[in-house]
Amino acid sequence: MVMMLRRAKEEDRLDKELASLAKNQVLAIDELGYLPIDTEGARLLFQVIADSYENRSLIITTNLEFSRWGTVFGDDNMAAAVIDRLVHHGRLLQFRGESYRVKNALMK
Repeated sequence: MVMMLRRAKEEDRLDKELASLAKNQVLAIDELGYLPIDTEGARLLFQVIADSYENRSLIITTNLEFSRWGTVFGDDNMAAAVIDRLVHHGRLLQFRGESYRVKNALMK
């Protein structure tokens, strides 16, 4: 998503891309923090999350606790703003236990 938004910004069509994302009832961001996001990418992702606030459902999966989100967004203040929006109406589901993939791995 970040790469798509960055390309749209470079091609001067970011507003159109954001409007297209806004048409979705649900957005899913899988594995937040797995890959590094630069400052510009973090700002673009923040914009999507902020635009989604109170407008559409947002699902985020991550293995990072909130205290480490500053490293994802490159800024503790931006991370706090994202977390603030997510927890206001959100539900936190925490899964514990053995990984499904590890449990069912062919290599043991």
